Amino acid sequence: MDMHTVVVGTSRTTADDVVAVARHGARVELSTAAVDALAASRLIVDALAAKPEPVYGVSTGFGALASRHISTELRAQLQRNIVRSHAAGMGPRVEREVVRALMFLRLKTVASGHTGVRPEVAQTMADVLNAGITPVVHEYGSLGCSGDLAPLSHCALTLMGEGEAEGPDGTVRPAGELLAAHGITPVELREKEGLALLNGTDGMLGMLVMALADLRNLYTSADITAALSLEALLGTEKVLAPELHAIRPHPGQGVSADNMLRVLAGSGLTGHHQDDAPRVQDAYSVRCAPQVNGAGRDTLDYAAVVAGRELASAVDNPVVLPDGRVESNGNFHGAPVAYVLDFLAIVAADLGSICERRTDRLLDKHRSHGLPPFLADDAGVDSGLMIAQYTQAALVSEMKRLAVPASADSIPSSAMQEDHVSMGWSAARKLRTAVDNLTRIVAVELYAATRAVELRAAEGLVPAPASQAAVAALRAAGAEGPGPDRFLAPDLAAADTFVREGRLVAAVEPVTGPLA
Repeated sequence: MDMHTVVVGTSRTTADDVVAVARHGARVELSTAAVDALAASRLIVDALAAKPEPVYGVSTGFGALASRHISTELRAQLQRNIVRSHAAGMGPRVEREVVRALMFLRLKTVASGHTGVRPEVAQTMADVLNAGITPVVHEYGSLGCSGDLAPLSHCALTLMGEGEAEGPDGTVRPAGELLAAHGITPVELREKEGLALLNGTDGMLGMLVMALADLRNLYTSADITAALSLEALLGTEKVLAPELHAIRPHPGQGVSADNMLRVLAGSGLTGHHQDDAPRVQDAYSVRCAPQVNGAGRDTLDYAAVVAGRELASAVDNPVVLPDGRVESNGNFHGAPVAYVLDFLAIVAADLGSICERRTDRLLDKHRSHGLPPFLADDAGVDSGLMIAQYTQAALVSEMKRLAVPASADSIPSSAMQEDHVSMGWSAARKLRTAVDNLTRIVAVELYAATRAVELRAAEGLVPAPASQAAVAALRAAGAEGPGPDRFLAPDLAAADTFVREGRLVAAVEPVTGPLA
C-alpha cells in the first residue's frame, strides 16, 4: 500500500484524493477541523434526540415508515436494523477499488459536520480503510436514490463487525474477525448514525471519478492512434492546422488536433504519396478525428465539473445545518451524477466506433492505399488481422448497447415514497464496462496502425519520430510486429495493457512534449 496520506477535512476533497485512496492504498487521516465539526454536529443531534418531538432520522422510522416515532430504548436497535435490512445486495462482488472509493467518499461527507455522526464512528471508517479491509459489496441493490443504499449498507455492516469483508491478503472472512485482527472495535450506532452511513451518492461518484481518470488517458491514446492511422494511410496532416480549428473553437477539438499534429511532426508518410491514387480529402474517420475526439473531451470536462461539485457536497438526509437545524432534503437524488455517467458512455461508444472504422480501413486493400490485405504477410495463406477487427467490431457493438442511458429509466420503490429514482449506480456500472471495452478497442487500432506503419517503413518511407517511439515501446511490451500468422490473443492483450497503463502516452511524450 502507498504510504501517501490523504487528510480528510470538512471540505476540499479532490478527485486525486479519491484515486489515491481507492487505487493506490493511500492512508486516510481526519483533520482537527473535521473532528471538531463532527463533535459539534453530534451535540445538535443529541439535543434533538432528548426532545419529545419526533425528528426524521433521529427519532423516527425511515422512508415510507417515517411517520412512526421511535422510543429512546429502541433507537440503537433502529440504527442497527436499518443497516442490516438495507444490506440486501445480490450478484457478483464489486471491485475493491470501487468499494474503497465508496467508503472514502462516505467518510468525506461524514467529516463535513453535516451528518451528526460521532467522531469515533468516522475514525473507525478511516481505520478500516487504512487496515486494507474491504467490505463485500454486491453488483445489484442501488437505485441511485436515496443514494447507493445497499452498497453503503454493506460497508456500514462491516463497521458493526457483521457481514463479510476481504482482508488485505485478499481472503474473504467474517468482518468481525478482520476487525479484531487489526485491533478495531466495532461501532455501536446511535441516533441517526445508521442512516447517515448509507444515504449518499458515493458509489456512483467514486466510479465517475475513476472513469474520468481512465478516459483522460484513453482520449490522449486515441489521438495518438488516430495520428498513426492517418500516417499509415498516407493521409494529409493539413486538416490539423491550428487556424482551421480556431474558426470552430470547441476547446477539445483544438487539443486533439494539436496532439495529432505533434505525433505526426517529421513524418515522411503524410500527404506526399498520393500520385497513384490522388485524394482530395481523407475519409471522415481520419479527417474528422479531432472533431469527434474533441467533442468527447469537452464532455469529459463537463463531467469533471459535476464531479467537482459533488465532491464539494455533503449528501445526507436529514442534514445538520450550521444554525442548529436538522432538515430533511432531497440531495441524495443521483440525477446530476447519473446524467454525466450516461453522457460519458455515449461519447465512449462513439470514440470506439471511429477507432474501429480506421482499423477496418487499414485492413481493406481497396481503401488502404497499397497496404496488403488485412496487413497479412502472405494474404490467403495468412489471415493477418482479419479477426482482430472482428473482435474490435464486437466490442463496438457492445459499446453501443452500453450507451443506452440508465438515467432515462426510473422504477418506484418504498411503497411509492421513493417514486422517482436516478439509476445512477447502474449508469456507473455500465460505464465501467464501457471504459474497459474502449481500452481494448483503442488497443486494436494501435496494434493495426503500428503494423501498418512498419510495413510502410519496410518500403523505405520514414515514419514520424513519435510513431517510431510508439512502435518500439509496443514491441518491447510484447506485441510483435509484421510477419506470418501466429497466436494473436497474447499480442492483443499486451497492447491492451500497454494502453490501459498509460504507456502509449508515456512512449511518445519524450518526442512530442506533454500531450493534453
